Amino acid sequence: MRAIRYYGPEDMRLDHIPEPTPGEGQVKIKLGECLPLLSRQTGHLGVTGIPPRTGICGSDLHSWHEILPVSPTMTEPHPVTHEKLPVVMGHEFSGTIVDIGQNVDTSRLAMGGQVVVEPIISCMQATCPFCSAGTRNLCRNLTFIGIGGRGGGLAEYICVDQKLVFPLPSHVPLEIGAMMEPLSIVWHAVKRSAFKKGDSVLIIGGGPIGLLALRVVKAFGASWIGLSEPAQKRRELASQNGANAVFDPTAKGVDVPAETIKATSGRGADVVFDCAGAQVTLNTAFLAVRPRGFIMNVAIWSTLPQLDIASLTMKEVILSSVLGCDRVHADMLDAIADGTFPVDGMESLITRRIPLEDLVEKGIKALIHEKDEHVKILVSPSLKPTG
Repeated sequence: MRAIRYYGPEDMRLDHIPEPTPGEGQVKIKLGECLPLLSRQTGHLGVTGIPPRTGICGSDLHSWHEILPVSPTMTEPHPVTHEKLPVVMGHEFSGTIVDIGQNVDTSRLAMGGQVVVEPIISCMQATCPFCSAGTRNLCRNLTFIGIGGRGGGLAEYICVDQKLVFPLPSHVPLEIGAMMEPLSIVWHAVKRSAFKKGDSVLIIGGGPIGLLALRVVKAFGASWIGLSEPAQKRRELASQNGANAVFDPTAKGVDVPAETIKATSGRGADVVFDCAGAQVTLNTAFLAVRPRGFIMNVAIWSTLPQLDIASLTMKEVILSSVLGCDRVHADMLDAIADGTFPVDGMESLITRRIPLEDLVEKGIKALIHEKDEHVKILVSPSLKPTG
């Protein structure tokens, strides 16, 4: 089968590798065009569906520049997966079950079912205090499907342990399903923050995480939502998705903290989500948050920031961060299923759809260099190269 594999910085290749077969407790997920296939275990046919997609994540962009800390290298295998580079990429994906291994709960995961995956890989050792407590995202040997090994979404097929696979609500298209993984990170961040209904929120950064954070706090009852983002396309999407105010922090005369304080009757934002991860955005967060407010970092940092401890002290602010997600998929998907969190309009965040062959030039490089044009780019093996 075809798959994009990661060899190192600026080295992502389309390779031909063996098609996987599901082991015990695993399901095989098709990530390209869905075709009827026969299960060896049940004899049931799967169904034809909309071509699934895989999203390009911010961590994929970081890996273009440098090997991520949770990734193996060409010489050092990951301690849990025992795989070295190259590994198949892609951890934001949806797909259709086309084969089922032994001892899979088919009442939950049936042939032809459309599903999403929680891509967390941890050691699961009894001696690990974090895995033992259920907080697998804090395991010291944490990695992810599509980064540390065990296949990935940028391929035609993947086999995944059933405990990591969740049925997609029936009204949710597979394209939107590909955004469940980044949505789970935001869901976790909002739950971990001090946010409550009626709070005012400032979101810094209008990429996929920032725009999904906007949709989550809006659904949870924020009284005011401001979003700061230099790219015009992303500011427009913020307005379309429910922001009360959008700011261009690079525009002459625009003072985001001052505007936030003014909009919140002189208090400042109850909660600030920094979804950009830069020194200037962290500084903005400290200035815009109210006394005894909450700053949540939802970004990957490639440098060590300077921390304004004086502002932290004078305001008694709480600063926190999140790493991936922690057991939120079931709750999140239930909220989507019952309409508590509406997904209508989420397709507006998808700005391009590309085949595997175009990943680097029209995916990775576009998101790095064309931020004014793109937010979320989805990849599908079923799409044909544009030439």
